[in-house]
Amino acid sequence: MHPRNRHAGRYDFPALLRALPELAAFTQPSPTGDPTIDFANPTAVLALNRALLRAHYALKDWQLPSGYLCPPIPGRVDYLHHLADLLAADAGEIPRGASIRVLDIGTGANCIYPLLGAAEYGWSFVGTETDAAAVRAAQANVDFNPALAGRIEVRRQTHSTALFEGVTAARETFAATICNPPFHASAAEARAGTARKVRNLGGNARAPALNFGGRANELWCPGGEAAFVRRMIRESADRPELSRWFTTLVSKRENLGTLERSLNQVRPAQTRIIPMAQGQKQSRVLAWTFQSGSAA
Repeated sequence: MHPRNRHAGRYDFPALLRALPELAAFTQPSPTGDPTIDFANPTAVLALNRALLRAHYALKDWQLPSGYLCPPIPGRVDYLHHLADLLAADAGEIPRGASIRVLDIGTGANCIYPLLGAAEYGWSFVGTETDAAAVRAAQANVDFNPALAGRIEVRRQTHSTALFEGVTAARETFAATICNPPFHASAAEARAGTARKVRNLGGNARAPALNFGGRANELWCPGGEAAFVRRMIRESADRPELSRWFTTLVSKRENLGTLERSLNQVRPAQTRIIPMAQGQKQSRVLAWTFQSGSAA
């Protein structure tokens, strides 16, 4: 994990239980005797996330409607730490404060990137989302935390095929865009991925209840991750002034070749591939900019 990640070691369960006493109902001894939870239990994972957000980020509360994606906090905040380093390369130091505006494409009901980024770095965010129920849930998560008032705006994207158009103003600008794109190319592929994860967690693959959940628009789209990011690259070329850095997670290494070819076609000034790792899970951030020199 990133060296600034608060979760590089084992979870401090005594601190987490003090922050959220109801986590005790899901805490059990691991094979080595250390406290843990059943990561195949979605309710336990939700409780763990609530405790992490309270204990480490001073968030008052965080909730999710049933079935929506429950993100792993350590991996999500890792992306933001790497983004901070990318912005620091321009600014000469890690930029903090509300003047740093970040656009989160597909913020989801969890609104996790804006909440973590506002809490950790003081940045301000615009989170976009196509799902009306997810927009309401995301706004509720913002409202649960009045200390972040004015730092996070949630916007409904009503154009299902657009990422930037229709949800950003003509002259609006950001320091960075972020995105965790849908991973799978079809519902069947998403179900198969769910079954694999449940088996790996010791669950029943015939009746999978993925620990991190996720609705269709969060898990898959036609063409999967590669098609989604290619669309983002094309749209970024149409709005090169929108953001200093355009970034996205790329989970599948085999997608990098086609994405790099798509970037070569639009000729950004700089491209970066930033490796990320969480345990055995390997991922990377793909970043590009059409602007030369330091950010304004």
